[in-house]
Amino acid sequence: MNPLAALGARSLGVLRSFGHAFFFFIDLIRAMPDAFRRFNLVVVQIHAIGNLSLLIILASGLAVGFVLALQLYYALVTYGASESLGLIVNLSLVRELGPVVTGLLFAGRAGTSLTAEIGLMKAGEQLAAMEMMAIDPKSRVLAPRFLAGVVSMPILAILFSAIGILGAYVVAVVLIGVDAGNFWSIMQSRVDVWRDVANGIVKSAVFGVICTFVALYQGHETEATPEGVAYATTRTVVISSLAVLGMDFILTALMFSTP
Repeated sequence: MNPLAALGARSLGVLRSFGHAFFFFIDLIRAMPDAFRRFNLVVVQIHAIGNLSLLIILASGLAVGFVLALQLYYALVTYGASESLGLIVNLSLVRELGPVVTGLLFAGRAGTSLTAEIGLMKAGEQLAAMEMMAIDPKSRVLAPRFLAGVVSMPILAILFSAIGILGAYVVAVVLIGVDAGNFWSIMQSRVDVWRDVANGIVKSAVFGVICTFVALYQGHETEATPEGVAYATTRTVVISSLAVLGMDFILTALMFSTP
């Protein structure tokens, strides 16, 4: 096959994959009413996806807050701007680090778990058995997990940012000696709830849609073999992480491009 034909075949394959993923996403959206009617299943999945991811989110947020306070203090004190530490820590967490790092951790922990779970159900022919009993697997299995992931991600991002700010406070005020009143007052006066906090929550919700959809799609479309499931979990982390980073740039340009 000549190189041009190979490139054309490859391009058609990529376009076919995007088209298939798009229709899969539409099917998930159509199945959302069924997920709301079976909200007890969503609650179970929120526990499995969100609550079981809480430890790594809180530990990571605390560590990021510690390091962020140290690094920013050493940079700001050189220019006599250490009083801005609380503001910069808060904006860094609620605008960027909270949603992005939570998205990456979510993809690595909850995303791989979802992919492996759905992949094993496919390998064990449980999804096929549901179809034989006239039960739509997208409505019964995938939609509750999708809704749970979308709900869990903003909550986890909020907790990440909150514990990160607390960690920065401990380092800046307790260990370094920055004035506590100054740390909180400049944060309260300069951080806008709608422009900064709400936009960060919107970001995390978008990342929740991306990471959960990629995990479910990779699990549903994987080859029904152990090797196929393992490969699908790897693809989930790679694709979700790249999609989160790329979408973060787009959302930041749209949300914060004007003063």
